[in-house]
Amino acid sequence: MDGKSNKIKKGKDDLIFESVNNFLVLLVFIIVLYPLVFVASASISNPDFVNQGEVILLPKGITFEGYLRVFSSNDIGIGYRNTIFYTILGTFICLFFTLTAAYSLSREDFVGKKVFVYIFTFTMFFSGGLIPYYLVVKTLGLVNTIWAQTLLGAVGFWNIVIVRTFYQKSIPAELKEAAFIDGCSNAGMFIKIILPLSKPIIAVIGLYAAVGQWNSFFNALIFITDRKLYTLQLILREILILNEVKFSQIMLGAESEIQLQKRAEVAALIKYSVMIVSTLPIIMAYPFVQKYFTKGVMVGSLKG
Repeated sequence: MDGKSNKIKKGKDDLIFESVNNFLVLLVFIIVLYPLVFVASASISNPDFVNQGEVILLPKGITFEGYLRVFSSNDIGIGYRNTIFYTILGTFICLFFTLTAAYSLSREDFVGKKVFVYIFTFTMFFSGGLIPYYLVVKTLGLVNTIWAQTLLGAVGFWNIVIVRTFYQKSIPAELKEAAFIDGCSNAGMFIKIILPLSKPIIAVIGLYAAVGQWNSFFNALIFITDRKLYTLQLILREILILNEVKFSQIMLGAESEIQLQKRAEVAALIKYSVMIVSTLPIIMAYPFVQKYFTKGVMVGSLKG
């Protein structure tokens, strides 16, 4: 029997449903993609065309002045270096604690499992507030250290639930029992069997953690004052504020209207360039984990 004879003929309702579904997916795709394309085009367009609304999709009057201004900052290299380091270390910490905690909670014979689940669930809805949070971090000696950026908030219970569900639904219980019968320990089971079979969910949680670390701003703003430890987001924030302050000072001075307009255009150009500089590297990482992403999210999101 050839493959064509096995195909199920689609009815009229199926074709209408697929057409509507494809249209909605295309619409959402355009809604999500257009702002990204516009910002990319505006970052290399002449500000005059952007202000006049002539930049709709493609850049006009191409200029790289915004990027030159951003990368002329001496601190931009420090920001990139620190953020890459924080992202790698923070992602590793997140994966280590999330995967191991999820494995423990996926085991039916884990003593005190319900107690830990209740405690972890409590942290999803309640916190001590900003001031107690700061005092605890300060008492632990984490202020102005790399751990303030990588350790705080490294583990979320929602991620643990996703990984635990993946373990329970995707890895057969018979395989675990066979491993234990062959003399495998819990650590051996986790390292030799669980981890190699968990690539999809590791890719998903790793991407979540990496994106979170890359965009992390609040912890660095509150707990880091040493410029040598600044993240890229803090450096870019300084560049934006510095240009706004300069523009405000000039407004109070005696510069001509043409000069003021030129300053405003450069400030707008820098704003779009900063958006691209801060988001492009992490967007480029997505294609490398895309093949695992859909499978990991779908399996991990099933109710456990």
